[in-house]
Amino acid sequence: MAKDPELAKAVANRIDEAREAESKEDPDTAIALYEENMKSGYPDPYSFDRLMILYRKQKKYKDELRVINRAIKVFTDDYARHQKNQIVTARNKKQVKDLSAAIMRKSGLTDKKGNETYLPEPIGKWMKRKAVVEKKLKP
Repeated sequence: MAKDPELAKAVANRIDEAREAESKEDPDTAIALYEENMKSGYPDPYSFDRLMILYRKQKKYKDELRVINRAIKVFTDDYARHQKNQIVTARNKKQVKDLSAAIMRKSGLTDKKGNETYLPEPIGKWMKRKAVVEKKLKP
């Protein structure tokens, strides 16, 4: 999803409203606002993090896991789109792609098959959090 300025402004406004609701100890309103931000698909880590925290405080682990999975998807898609746009605009696409792959391999950010082992933040943090929540959900 392209970072639309109007969408960014709407997300920021909902964050302000949600912060105010949290300060007034109204988590249900804050959750509703953060959920709206999440549904927009805009890659804003603050909304996702706060939503995870609020669900964790309420011990709603299934909802927390749902938010984590959505956050990982939104940010992974955004990261992939960003990388694709960088390579597409390069003059010599194949050379840039091959050079990037070699650097990633040498630095240990990919395995021998070319699969990325590096996860940019906040995706890496959320993957760890997902493992913790999944353990809590197992009987």
